[in-house]
Amino acid sequence: MLKLRSGRTLYYGKGDVLSYRTYAIPLSVKSIPQSTYTGDPNIIFAHNITFSVSSEVLLTSFTEGDNAQVVATDSMKNFILRQTAHYEGSTTEGLLAFISERFMERYSHIDAIEIRADRLPFNSVTIAEGSSWNDSQLVFRRSHNEHASASQKWIRTANSLQLAEQESALSHIQLIKVRGSSFYGFVRDEYTTLPESYDRPLFIFLHIFWTYEHAEDALDSRRGNYVPSEQIHDLAHTLFHLANSPSIQYLIYQIGKSILTTFSQLSEVRFESNNRTWETVMEPEHSAAAGVFTEPRPPYGFQGFTLTRADLIEGE
Repeated sequence: MLKLRSGRTLYYGKGDVLSYRTYAIPLSVKSIPQSTYTGDPNIIFAHNITFSVSSEVLLTSFTEGDNAQVVATDSMKNFILRQTAHYEGSTTEGLLAFISERFMERYSHIDAIEIRADRLPFNSVTIAEGSSWNDSQLVFRRSHNEHASASQKWIRTANSLQLAEQESALSHIQLIKVRGSSFYGFVRDEYTTLPESYDRPLFIFLHIFWTYEHAEDALDSRRGNYVPSEQIHDLAHTLFHLANSPSIQYLIYQIGKSILTTFSQLSEVRFESNNRTWETVMEPEHSAAAGVFTEPRPPYGFQGFTLTRADLIEGE
């Protein structure tokens, strides 16, 4: 949240800035054993951007109705859309940095910016070409599955513009594991009605956030240390498949350790998860037998957890 030096909250901005850039610079990344992903042609480089600014000189626009220093939010929208065409990189994080730095250079009275973007995924459709099937490089379909996102906070110092906060994310993951999860051994008392489960379907909603040791690795993929969200979700999928987990807490801890072990350029990984495990209607007779389930009744359980590189040292 953007604040003045006095501690007062002050910001305004523009949301739902939908930007559909075509033919951005292709992304190329190092391969990892747990993923087939090595890059993106970036034929469609699309984002939903939220942008807000703060400055001491904007206080009078709130207290006195003085708009002399106000950059209209419509101008912000136009600035973001037009500058996106000039971005010569290949990552969401780099785009946000480019827009922020350009904006603060253009409007020297702005003291701070917060900017975030959701990557809008478009997947190439598969087409028949002769006797083979190939990915079209012309036709794409909008995906409403999990998506990458990033957020940054920029501030003006006496001598330069400074990236004060930066976080990348993979949001709205929804994964169901039909067997191989359990939950038992928890506190049982007069308030406990939940039965213990030794093999249950586990349906989780998950958001994963990560921070780089050096922010420049997120902004410029040419440094060779960029971590794509596609490899993050492949790691999460692999661990969910392999782990016979006694709880969601333990599952996200194992995923976090795998991410930090695989990507030494990351300093921290953070999770927000919740439990949407189905309610059993008909219990399966054995692990591979038919079962019938339905949506769980509200409310739902949730978890939050952060791992740093210190967790890897402690686990050795």
